[in-house]
Amino acid sequence: MRKSVRGALWGGLGVVAIGAIAWLNVGALVRLAMTPGGRFDAAGLPPAPDYADPRSWSALPERDDAGDPSPTGAPAVDQRRAAADVFYVHSTSYVGSGWNAGTEDAATNEATDRGATGIQATPFNGCCAVYAPRYRQANGMAFTRPSADGDRAIEVAYGDVRRAFDAFNARRGAGRPFLLAAHSQGAVMAERLLYDAISGTALRDQLVAAYLIGGAVSADGLRERAPDIPACGAADDVRCVVAWNARGEGYVPSDFEMHRPDPRERLCTNPLSWRTDGALAPAALNLGAVFLESDDKAPRAGFAGAQCVGGTLLLHDVGAAPRDLPSRVLDHVLGDGNYHAIEFQLFFMNLRENAASRVAAFLSGST
Repeated sequence: MRKSVRGALWGGLGVVAIGAIAWLNVGALVRLAMTPGGRFDAAGLPPAPDYADPRSWSALPERDDAGDPSPTGAPAVDQRRAAADVFYVHSTSYVGSGWNAGTEDAATNEATDRGATGIQATPFNGCCAVYAPRYRQANGMAFTRPSADGDRAIEVAYGDVRRAFDAFNARRGAGRPFLLAAHSQGAVMAERLLYDAISGTALRDQLVAAYLIGGAVSADGLRERAPDIPACGAADDVRCVVAWNARGEGYVPSDFEMHRPDPRERLCTNPLSWRTDGALAPAALNLGAVFLESDDKAPRAGFAGAQCVGGTLLLHDVGAAPRDLPSRVLDHVLGDGNYHAIEFQLFFMNLRENAASRVAAFLSGST
């Protein structure tokens, strides 16, 4: 009896030890799973999405889809009658060994709808019609470990986003105000759209604001490449850019930090004050974090305070976020104090209120 108990005990401890070792090495395992198996091959790319086909969109205003959920007590507008539009470019949702993801893959599309569009585009359905294209997103390693092959994959992704933006403008009709919103890889794509397709064109005058979260926007780069689209400095500024990267004290960059070709200080907009200065904004100004991916969809007021420090949005007094097992793995891989994965959710209600306020200011012509 004692032998069997002792054996069971040691067996259990062995399982725990193996699990602990696997948890410590989960970053290496994820990196291995994401590492492309060969060189970039244009001939082997997935088919290009056709943006005349509704299946090439994660969200469109005329149907029920991932762009529609809203927090408890904060219903969405009727998107078919919205006064403005939002073009949302999703973050990386593909974990695989290809250089570019296909837009016809059901698992990737489900991950995009649930883990990106459904939580990052939805703050804007309180004011706007939501358009969210699928695109042949680049492998995440193209952004964390830059290479010539990775650059080619990024070009493919950007080519799709640019075509989708053209389709968006054709679909919505001329002259309507619009917002640009994006996260992570999507923010890299949307920042380039800002420079290539909006700045210096008639579309600049239709731009309400660009929310480029979790990307690599630098204040100096914005001034140089889009002098007619400055950083937003107040809650009702229009034709301007909002950006932040959220971290906690003591965060140490991991292998999954986005590579930045421009090493200058990132633009940091505090979503609790909508200013770019270093003033501390207390958690009391947080109108509510929202986690639509969880069972509890009610806003959680006062969830986190924030302060811009050296181009980083430094968080304090952060509440406990609901995270399922895949989300906890992602958090572990990104590193302690890295809030990149929930940069929209943390300030959801502030984003929702601010987008509506900027649209109202734009339509009134007061700014």
